[in-house]
Amino acid sequence: MAGISLIAGLGNPGPGYAATRHNAGFWFLDALAGRWPLDLRYDNRFHGALANIRISGQRLRVLKPDTFMNRSGAAVAGVARYFDLDPLEVLVVHDDLDLAPGSVRLKTGGGHGGHNGLRDIFSHLGTREFARLRLGIGHPGNADEVTDYVLQKPSATDRAAILDAVDRAVAVLEQIVAGDFEAAMNELHASLDGNPT
Repeated sequence: MAGISLIAGLGNPGPGYAATRHNAGFWFLDALAGRWPLDLRYDNRFHGALANIRISGQRLRVLKPDTFMNRSGAAVAGVARYFDLDPLEVLVVHDDLDLAPGSVRLKTGGGHGGHNGLRDIFSHLGTREFARLRLGIGHPGNADEVTDYVLQKPSATDRAAILDAVDRAVAVLEQIVAGDFEAAMNELHASLDGNPT
């Protein structure tokens, strides 16, 4: 597996969305900044803020799009193309309705599962073959309630579980960045769910 050269955390801009479930990708960037210096600077070429960091000696970029979730693709694809990155070098961190709060999964490829941010990235990148870090936020149980659900704040219990998953993901980020997905997945899945998958 190729190493990661770009980490993009997804969310909606503005203080009104900061604490909502859909912003779990931004929560990941906040946690990352607590471990590595993250000097995010807005660049209108990329529709968001970009930072350069080194993790285990490897240089990579971190992107926080300033677009709404359903327009994330312009930011992610813009950075990937400008720096001539293969999509497999891109890690997109996002909320996932199909996973319970506190669960996290790492995968490459697959569908968008109804996630509008992923859908837009597929369109702009022209491929589904990029890495995803999926942070579980749970499901409201009714498809008609999904839009409101992702734009609401989670309960205190769910928020704590999501943030715990974020911290665990950041703890294995060196393995992810190095392209050692198997080791990272084994550690993540075992530590969060009690059984590797």
